[in-house]
Amino acid sequence: MNTIFRKSMLSVAGLAFAGGVFAGPIAAHAATPVDAKPVAVAVQTNAPKPQGDQSHISLNDEQTANVKAIIAATKKAGLPERAAVISIATSLQESKLENLGHLGDMNDHDSLGLFQQRPSSGWGTPEQITDPEYSTTAFLKGLKQVDGWQDMALTDAAQTVQVSAYPDAYAQWEQQATDLVAQHWNS
Repeated sequence: MNTIFRKSMLSVAGLAFAGGVFAGPIAAHAATPVDAKPVAVAVQTNAPKPQGDQSHISLNDEQTANVKAIIAATKKAGLPERAAVISIATSLQESKLENLGHLGDMNDHDSLGLFQQRPSSGWGTPEQITDPEYSTTAFLKGLKQVDGWQDMALTDAAQTVQVSAYPDAYAQWEQQATDLVAQHWNS
């Protein structure tokens, strides 16, 4: 017990010393006027950090067009960039941003489109679900029904809408989705 106490005290003393060494010279010059101009700093305070290991894929023209369609539908719905990030990450997981038709034996039931939505689950007709604007709007409608989605971890918000067998899989796409929204939101 005495050894633990002594090590703790030495750690605190070390931190205090280091803080004094670094703060001392800075504090000594604090009263000296500095000729500096203000700079703009972009800080996104509410955006949670991506969870876990992140995945990334290169996008072709079709996938990029689908990113732009998701962003356009999000803006049309009057929702913020965070909704587009969640939507794009969800689509990256579900279809790699490809507007998938019926895949035969490779299909998960009757899942279609960017979000792998199912006509049998009430998402719409096959024609509607394979329309990027419609499928995004349907996803966003579900997202808006999730209380607190804006502050929720991306994977939790996406899973609440999608009800996937792999609920944590959405998190791996958050950084790429964030980057894509930053790149295309104002274009």
